[in-house]
Amino acid sequence: MINFQLPPEYDVFRKSVTTFAQKEVAPLVEEAEEKQEFPKQLLRRMGELKMLCLTVPEEYGGPGGDIYSQCIFTEEIGYVSLGIAIGTMVHAAYCASLLVECGTQEQKQRYLPAACKGTQAWAFAATEADAGSDRTRIRTTVTDQGDHFLLNGSKCYITNSTIADYLIVEAYTDKSKGIQGLSLFIVPRNTEGLRLRKLSKAGIRCSEIAEIFFTDCKLDKSSQLGVTGEAFERVRRIRTASWLLVGARAIGVARAAFDASLAHAKTRVQFGRPLGHFQAISFKLAQMSMDIDAARLLMLRAASLYHEGKECFAEASMLKLFASEMAGRVTDQALQIHGAQGYMMDSPIQRYFRDARMLTLSEGTSEIQHINLARALGLKADDYYK
Repeated sequence: MINFQLPPEYDVFRKSVTTFAQKEVAPLVEEAEEKQEFPKQLLRRMGELKMLCLTVPEEYGGPGGDIYSQCIFTEEIGYVSLGIAIGTMVHAAYCASLLVECGTQEQKQRYLPAACKGTQAWAFAATEADAGSDRTRIRTTVTDQGDHFLLNGSKCYITNSTIADYLIVEAYTDKSKGIQGLSLFIVPRNTEGLRLRKLSKAGIRCSEIAEIFFTDCKLDKSSQLGVTGEAFERVRRIRTASWLLVGARAIGVARAAFDASLAHAKTRVQFGRPLGHFQAISFKLAQMSMDIDAARLLMLRAASLYHEGKECFAEASMLKLFASEMAGRVTDQALQIHGAQGYMMDSPIQRYFRDARMLTLSEGTSEIQHINLARALGLKADDYYK
C-alpha cells in the first residue's frame, strides 16, 4: 500500500536537510555557478552530518537509510541548486550504490567509508559520443594483459569527473558477447594515460562535466567491479533508483520556481491589483501546483514499490518522464510570470529555467522513457536491447 504520509521521522529528517540546504548550501550557489565549479567541500560536510551516501549500510560507514530519505535529501538540495544535487547524486546514489551492489568485501571496506565521509569523490563514466542510451555502441575497451588490465577509449559528459578521486568506468571486455560483454572498473583519477577536457554547459553550471580520454591506462587486476556479463543489469537496477532521484530533483527545482512565482504574484501590482488576482496568472499557478503534486504522488508510488523490493522499472520510468517534463513546464511558467525581471541574470528564475531543461535529456531522454513505457504495454515499436 502506498503511504501518502510518511512517518514523522522523515519530517524531522526533511527539516534538518532543509536547514542545512538553506544555511550551508544556498550561500555557495551563486559563486559556484559563476565559476562553474562544484563546491567539493560540501561532500565532506554532508558526510559529517551523515547525509551523504544515505542508503549505504552502517557496516561500511553509511547511515543505513532508505530510498525515502534519499529522495527527501535530493529534493531539498535540488530546491536550492540542481547542479549541487546532481553532483551529490552521482557520487552517493550512483557510485556508492554500485560499490554496494557489485563490490567485493575488500572493495566495499576499502572505498565506501571514505565515500560516505565525503573525503573521496566519485564519478560514473558510461556515456560516449556515439553511445548514450545505446550501450551496444560503447567503444571503450579493457583488455586482460595477464598481470594487469589495459583501458583504452573515451567518455563524454561525465559528471564529477574533474573533481573525482575515482571513476567507475563502463567498458567492453568482450565485444563478441554484445551487451553481456560489458564490465565495470574502478579507475583512480591520477592513473597514467588518463586525460580530461572540461566542458561548459548552458545550465546546472556548478555540476562539473568533462570528456575523458584513456590511452593504455594500466589497471590492477583488483580494479574490476563485479563480474563480466552482469554490468548492464546491475547498472539498470541502479538507474531505476536514479530515476526516483531525478523525480525528486525535478520536484525540488519546480517547488523553488513555484514558491518564488506565488510570492511574486502576491506582491507585484499591475493595473491596481496584485498579479495573482488576474485569472491568467492565477490559473498558471493552479496548474503549476497541481503538476508538482502529481509528480510527488508518482514518486511516492515508485519509492514505495522500490522500498518493498518490488519491480518498479515502468513506474520509475513514468516518474522520470512526467517529473522532468513537469519541471520544464513549471520553470517556463515561472519565467513568464516574472517577466523581464525573471530573465535577468541576477534572478534565480532564469537559473531554474536553464537547469530544469537538462532533466529531459539526462538519465534517459523523454523519448527513451516513452519507449520504456510502450514496451511495458507490450508494444515493441522502436525496440532496443532485444
